[in-house]
Amino acid sequence: MRLAELTSPEAGARSEEGTVLAVPVGSTEQHGPHLPLGTDTAIAVELCARLAAARPDVVVGPPLAYGASGEHESFPGTVSIGHEALELVVVELCRSATRTFSGVVLVSAHGGNGAALARAARRLRREGRHVLVWSARWRGDAHAGRSETSLQLAIEPEHVRLDLAAAGDRRPLGALMAAIRAGGVAAVSANGVLGDPAGATAEEGADLLGAMASDLSGRCAAWLAGPCR
Repeated sequence: MRLAELTSPEAGARSEEGTVLAVPVGSTEQHGPHLPLGTDTAIAVELCARLAAARPDVVVGPPLAYGASGEHESFPGTVSIGHEALELVVVELCRSATRTFSGVVLVSAHGGNGAALARAARRLRREGRHVLVWSARWRGDAHAGRSETSLQLAIEPEHVRLDLAAAGDRRPLGALMAAIRAGGVAAVSANGVLGDPAGATAEEGADLLGAMASDLSGRCAAWLAGPCR
């Protein structure tokens, strides 16, 4: 069920049933030479769709396709609104959404959004609003490598340019963070990839999606069993 496809009376009826709104939070940022700028948003949208398919009390809102992606701004096409703007957008969105819905689940697929979403959620909870922040985590490399390439092959294979795929910096993310904070992703990877997309498959992506969707559903169930209800 998608919010944008409902009429106002239909949304009102869902409100009376205690429905919550799931909002995909992604980014528009470089993902190497072979993945689209909307990769994170596509992953978040897919996870929200799976959550709604598993739970009739969830409606999926339109995605927030711009996030805090300053570390990628050296690469063309990246459009970032920064941490402060993202926090404010989320606060105002959830204030408005909770006039209709029992709560809001923010499903983020970009790690750089984490701090802003955490601050927004704390502020909203102090106001008595029911908000859950869930951030995607997957095994494997960090950015535009085998894991994310597999995810995109499972979600939107037509947007993956495997013939352009190339390895970037393959060191663990923890070993790169100091340099990334100082100079962005370009300081450690000329092509923007943190990992190696070699060996990516749609089957691996489906497995990763299944594991994340299961975790999201479990977290949501526990949250809805608490004060939100």
